[in-house]
Amino acid sequence: MTKSDSGKDSTRQIAIAQQPEADALLARSPLAALVGMLLDQQVPMEWAFTGPYTLAERMGSDDLDAAEIAAYDPEAFTALFTTKPALHRYPGSMAQRVQQLCQYLVAEYEGDASAVWRDAGTGEELLRRLNELPGFGTQKAQIFLALLGKQFGVRPTGWRAAAGAYGEDGSRRSVADITGPESLAEVRAYKQEAKAAAKAAKAAKATDAATKAKPPSAKTAKAAKASHGK
Repeated sequence: MTKSDSGKDSTRQIAIAQQPEADALLARSPLAALVGMLLDQQVPMEWAFTGPYTLAERMGSDDLDAAEIAAYDPEAFTALFTTKPALHRYPGSMAQRVQQLCQYLVAEYEGDASAVWRDAGTGEELLRRLNELPGFGTQKAQIFLALLGKQFGVRPTGWRAAAGAYGEDGSRRSVADITGPESLAEVRAYKQEAKAAAKAAKAAKATDAATKAKPPSAKTAKAAKASHGK
């Protein structure tokens, strides 16, 4: 690992949220970065990664504390998310997920988010740890692993391979590649193209299945019967 394996660096510049205060929090707070990654689904990327800053503000703090969130009254915590403007498209369910994440961090890592990656010896080990976090599937874990490697200096042996395509140098696939407005636009364009391609592939598959399942017309059946009788 590099010397900055905790992911903490007061001089680091992050530009994912596209909002100075929110990006500054992401740069200095491992928990904020984890929460931002958790929120990054079904909403614009910059909205998701502004969430930790807004949440900290509503909690009356300049940072997030896993132990405080874990012990927070669930209804009151949900209210922090649902208060307009809401922190997410699905504020209720995401509030629950954030609290579950923090409860897990308290139970497994004494509330220290950076401990998830601090002593991970290999990229595969780090991927496994991230994948064990509540709300982190394989794709989200790989994207966050790539973000740690590319922008937070957390680079255990084999981290790029463990991150899959998201770890490729110079790619524009995810938040791991966002360093400003231009790269944000490029990542968003890639996501839109990938979504359109997946939608087209799904439609083609459905059409193919429907064609195969469709019974032959009377004319086709009659022709086939006549041919069989020869």
